[in-house]
Amino acid sequence: MTVAAVILSPTADDAVAPSLAQPRVRRIVDIAWSGGALPVIVSAPDPIGQVAAALVGSEAVLAPRGTVDPGPGGGAGFLHGAEAALSEVRDTSAVLLWPARMTWVGPETVTSLIEAHGVDRDTVLRPTWHGDPGWPLLLPVIHLAVLRDSIASGDAESLAAEVVRALPTRDIELGDPGVTHGAETPAADLPPYEGPPDPPAGHTHEWGDDVVAEADLPDADKSRPPLG
Repeated sequence: MTVAAVILSPTADDAVAPSLAQPRVRRIVDIAWSGGALPVIVSAPDPIGQVAAALVGSEAVLAPRGTVDPGPGGGAGFLHGAEAALSEVRDTSAVLLWPARMTWVGPETVTSLIEAHGVDRDTVLRPTWHGDPGWPLLLPVIHLAVLRDSIASGDAESLAAEVVRALPTRDIELGDPGVTHGAETPAADLPPYEGPPDPPAGHTHEWGDDVVAEADLPDADKSRPPLG
């Protein structure tokens, strides 16, 4: 199972805007990578090479695109990035659709979404903060046709609404204010990170629990690992 991150910026200036002394996309790339996303794609115009310069030394792949898109943050840019991810890693099973303005998402949120995808491969996953839906949106690649059908979406929010309307979606409370608070919120003003109230992938049994239950072993034997 491989989950890519597609970081979308409508302009090069937006991509390299400062975020805690880092270019915005460089910060997000590092978060996505440390959370387990692979590959990490930046989909942005780059007419003078400033985005490429910001990504030097990172694990990102720049997928530059023209400055004219049907929407500043809709289906065209995300589709371009998703196709680049599949060309990098053919077995990519899902993509995290990530607007570059969402700079405060934590790496734990990336990890949680990937883990939840591992047990629910066909469902769109959407992180929430106190019940409010946010980003990044995890889209299984089997549903990429929805991006092709949504190319005219005017912005990322319109695209997300179309995806959720068209596909089975699961909202996951992750206790991360970064999923709803973007670059317009100073880092010092962010609510505190809380973490998910429940395991994002659902309850997982301790190793050997199922074997113990099936065998109905006496208490004295329950510490033994299963044979084989």
